[in-house]
Amino acid sequence: MEAEVAAGELVVRASGAAAAVMAIEGRERAEPRQVQVLLRAGVGRVPAAGVALGFGECSVRVRGGVVLISVAAGKLSVGFGELRPLLFQPVPLGRGLQALVAASVGHLVAASGTLDPHGARAYVIGLAELVLRSALRTELDRADALATRRRAAVDYIREHLSDPALAADRIAEALFISRRRLYQLFDDGDGVSGRIRAMRIERAKELLADPAQGIRGIGEISRQCGFANAAHFSRTFRKTVGESPSDYRDKLLR
Repeated sequence: MEAEVAAGELVVRASGAAAAVMAIEGRERAEPRQVQVLLRAGVGRVPAAGVALGFGECSVRVRGGVVLISVAAGKLSVGFGELRPLLFQPVPLGRGLQALVAASVGHLVAASGTLDPHGARAYVIGLAELVLRSALRTELDRADALATRRRAAVDYIREHLSDPALAADRIAEALFISRRRLYQLFDDGDGVSGRIRAMRIERAKELLADPAQGIRGIGEISRQCGFANAAHFSRTFRKTVGESPSDYRDKLLR
């Protein structure tokens, strides 16, 4: 259990192999039996062998500094579909929330022998729901921030497409972010250079299809789109579109 979650992170799992497959494939026909929340928290007075507390469909385990809270999925007011952005991946967890969980679980462990099982179950469900809702909000805010940065990067690329020197360094500098952060924004297989190339080809297709640009030569269009020379433009265009720039233009304007 200890190796599954790093300090300052939260991992949310759906119990059972079928639930894992459902989450990976994006199927929502059924909910898993349980939702499990793992995080590191300094819970005091826990023996080396760990502690396991069960309250009906809910349980709390503490071992090696890791807390595992399991709750019946049907008891949560947060739907499984809403939790999908959190599943099976590390999610940042604020120190305040870590401290709250540590204190809550610590009190639960200390008083476990005197607790009413029904009340304790409601307490565990509420704690899990607080963690999940807080983490979901953080992850959605993070995703929105990434989308905003990505749009800004795309806008900058679009405005400077005609510059052959356009590259990751300049984009990152213009957005006041590191190159590593920029690469994370375009972590879709093509990367930053692939996005620039794709946008240049789309710009070229627009110009080649525009009757008002019909008098412009292929070399001039290649320069407008930021290619170093017409030969490079033609090779890249053919590889991407499947035909030469001239053939593409002739097909659309004839």
